[in-house]
Order: sequence, then C-alpha cells, then structure tokens
Amino acid sequence: MKVHHSVKKRLGKFMTFGMVGAISTLVHYTTLVVLVETWAIHPGAATTLGFGLGALVNYLLNHRYTFNSTKAHRDSGPKFALIAVATGLMNTLVVYEGVDILGLNYLLVQVAATGTVFLLNFVLNSLWTFRESDAT
Repeated sequence: MKVHHSVKKRLGKFMTFGMVGAISTLVHYTTLVVLVETWAIHPGAATTLGFGLGALVNYLLNHRYTFNSTKAHRDSGPKFALIAVATGLMNTLVVYEGVDILGLNYLLVQVAATGTVFLLNFVLNSLWTFRESDAT
C-alpha cells in the first residue's frame, strides 16, 4: 500500500512533535515534582509553573525542528502563547479537579491532563501557529 507524500509528511511532523513534547513534558513534570515535593507548593500552582516552562521549551523546539518554521517569532510566538495559555488553563483545571475535588494522586491526574492537551496542541499549532503560506 502506497502512502501519500502529504500523509507521510504529517506523520513525520506528528512523531517529531511527540518527541519534542516528551522533552517539554520532562521539563514540566520535573518542575511539578520539585515544587510539590521540595517546596510543598500546591499541585495546581506547581503544574501551572511547570506547564509554562515546558511550553517555552516546546515552542523553541517545535519552531526549529518539528515545523522548521520560517515564520518570525513575532508572528508565531503570540499564536503559540495563546494556545499555550488556553491549554495550560485546561491542564490546571484538570489537575485541580482531580486533586482537590476527586482526591486523586497529582501525578496520575497530570498524566491524564497531558494526554488531554497533547493532540489539541498539535492540531492547533499545525493549523494556525506554524502554518506556512498556502502559496505554492
């Protein structure tokens, strides 16, 4: 079965996005665990800070490696930031509800939150943040 070139290209970007996401998630989770376990910061606040640091790493790596973007940071940066704020709020809400309302372990809840925002981030950043001109 022959796979169309554009499908291969999107799959490649998705795989790179996943690898970049793993690095960003490591930054996020490391910040989260250190703040909760060492500084006794509430998981909701700690995940917000970790998400922010992870998002910065994510933007820089995705701009360069996943999307090999030629867009200026003044164009793609605010778009990425808006998506990051929206999905970061979603992440914080999931962690807050899981920990404070349901009484679940913060790390288990964080894994669920990460899964929730991963695909949404890829779709939004592909279609808006790093989308190159339609001109061929």
